[in-house]
Amino acid sequence: MVQVDVFWSYAIGAGFGTAAACAAVAEPVRPLLSDRRFTTTVLFLACLFAPSGLWLVWQFTGWETMHAAAAPADLPAWLVAAFAVTNVTQGIVGYAVTRHLWRSGHRYLSWLQMPLGYFAMFFVLAYGWDGTGYRRFFAPTTAAWRAGSYDPFAFLTSPVALTLYGMGAILIPTMLWLQAGWWAGGGLGRARAVGLLLVVTFSLGLGTAAAATVVLRTLGVLPGLLACAVLVVTVFHPRGLAGPLARTFPLAIGQRVPAPTAA
Repeated sequence: MVQVDVFWSYAIGAGFGTAAACAAVAEPVRPLLSDRRFTTTVLFLACLFAPSGLWLVWQFTGWETMHAAAAPADLPAWLVAAFAVTNVTQGIVGYAVTRHLWRSGHRYLSWLQMPLGYFAMFFVLAYGWDGTGYRRFFAPTTAAWRAGSYDPFAFLTSPVALTLYGMGAILIPTMLWLQAGWWAGGGLGRARAVGLLLVVTFSLGLGTAAAATVVLRTLGVLPGLLACAVLVVTVFHPRGLAGPLARTFPLAIGQRVPAPTAA
């Protein structure tokens, strides 16, 4: 979805960036544009991730915009172009930020960029801007949304869902295979890395976002925001749920280490 992909792209880039920094920890420091893993990340974003978003915004405009628009003609050309660009640039930002943090010795903060990105992505997906994000997601057409239809099980066999399955079958395994391979180069087995990446994404990302959505809808905006702030700090603090998960990744995540020297 247009509102979601900016955070998803950042999370993807951050995941690549931390894994690449781990794999390159014993290598000489190279400029960003000379980093072959950065090149791989940009190619993934530009050749797989960004085109998938454009496909969805063209074919299922209502669903992709969370029903803010009903057809391609409702979207200005500049907005579609900006959407395509940010699907790449936000991933670049995620990679660059995590790379810098890791090389500066702030490894926990570097690692945290990926689950924080997924948390933001899933929160927008679940809550949206008015508490109806999940209902918008499960409405495959704008007509269904406007009619107040809410049938998650029917959505699972809709054209939107079938398209997502096909895209996910290509995007997700490719992303996990690349990131897990780089973590494996840093001392973590590829199969274990895949499992940990999925656990981090769905526990810290989706789980925290779902809890925050429930809190906001239950308590209202102001009390809910305060409760959500406590929830986020509790989960993502090094002594919270995120800390033990981070420490399952190699190279002493959670400790501040000296920055590497240039070759």
